[in-house]
Amino acid sequence: ALVPPSATSCATTQLAPLGYQLLIKDVPVPLEDIEGDYLRNKVVKNGCCGDKEFVKLHAYTLMEYPVVVHLDLDTLVLKPMDDLFDLMIDDDATDREEGNNNKKGIEVAFHDPLPQHTPIDAFFTRDYNMAHRGMKHAGVQGGFLVLRPSMEVYHEFQEIIRKGDFRPKGGWGGMGFGPFYGSMTFQGIIPYFYDHLHPGTGVELDPCAYNNMAHNPRDKPTKNDIVSGNCRNGYNRPEFNDECEDCRSRPIEEVFTTHFTLCQKPWECHAQSGDRIQERLCRQFHGEWYRVREDLETDMWKRGVVDLTDKGETVKVRGGIFQPQQFRGYCKGPGANGYIPITLPDSNEVVKATS
Repeated sequence: ALVPPSATSCATTQLAPLGYQLLIKDVPVPLEDIEGDYLRNKVVKNGCCGDKEFVKLHAYTLMEYPVVVHLDLDTLVLKPMDDLFDLMIDDDATDREEGNNNKKGIEVAFHDPLPQHTPIDAFFTRDYNMAHRGMKHAGVQGGFLVLRPSMEVYHEFQEIIRKGDFRPKGGWGGMGFGPFYGSMTFQGIIPYFYDHLHPGTGVELDPCAYNNMAHNPRDKPTKNDIVSGNCRNGYNRPEFNDECEDCRSRPIEEVFTTHFTLCQKPWECHAQSGDRIQERLCRQFHGEWYRVREDLETDMWKRGVVDLTDKGETVKVRGGIFQPQQFRGYCKGPGANGYIPITLPDSNEVVKATS
C-alpha cells in the first residue's frame, strides 16, 4: 500500500497486520519546489486530498513488477483482469498493426480501436460524472489505473509538477486539462500525460466494465427508471451525445472492478433495498463486498460459518441482525453506527490461515 508519512501510524496498525506491505512515500515534489505560483498556492485544497494525491505516482517506481494496478482502498475486484496485463506484457503491437486490433475483446470506451503502432503503457477510466459542457477534456477517475512502471515516466511527472504550469482557465499546459474536480492532481495530470504529451500510449476503458461506479450517464435525473438528458461522455464526442450505456444496468457478472463512490461505502450498512435503477446494482456491489468479507473471515481465518437463515445463530456468532442475507451478520442496523468492524486475527488465526 502506498502510504503518505502522515498516515503511517494508521497503516501500521490497520493494514500491516492484514499482510499489506507498506510503502511510506512522500509527495514526488515538495510543495515549496513547485515553480508555478497558481498550482503551488491552490493544489493543497484541490480535489479529495490536495497534493497528497500525487503520492499515487510512486506506483510508477515499482520496477520489480512488469505491470502495476493502482486502486483506491474503496475498490472491489470482481473478475480477473489478465487480458489487460497480457496485452501490456506480451506487447502484441505487431498483431494490432496487422489488423487483429483487439483479439482479446477488451472493452474499450466508445468501442475505439486499440493503438496500433506503440505499446500500451496504461489503462484508465474517465470520470464523466464530473463532466460538464464546455469541458475540453474529461478527467480520469483517480481510483483505477493499470500502468507500466517506468522511472523515466516517474521523473517526467516530477518535472511536470515542479514546473507547475497549471493555468486558472486552461489547466495543465493551458491545454484544457482542467479546471475540474481534482484536475490539479491525479485526475488532471494523468490525461494530460497520456492524451497530450504521449498520445496513443494510454487506453481509456469502458467505465461500465472497469471501475464501475453505478453513475447516471446523463445530465438530468432518472425518474422511475426513465433516463433523460444528454450523455455526459458525449460532450466531447458529439456522435455519442444521444446514445450511452447506463452502467447501472450492467450485469454484475460482466463487471471487473467497482469503486464505492456514488454507491457509498459498504461499511456504512446502506440498505439500498428500493427497486430503482439507482439502487439495484449498488445493492449487488455491497452484497458482494460482504460476501468477500465473509470469505476472508471463514476461509482465511477459519472463523465460524453460520446459517444466514437462522437469525439467532447469526446474531450469536457475528452480532448483526440487520438484513442478514445482504450483510451476512456484520450490520446491527442501518448506517455507519450499525457496522460491526473486522476484528484483526490473533496469532492462532494467522497460524490457521498459513498452515
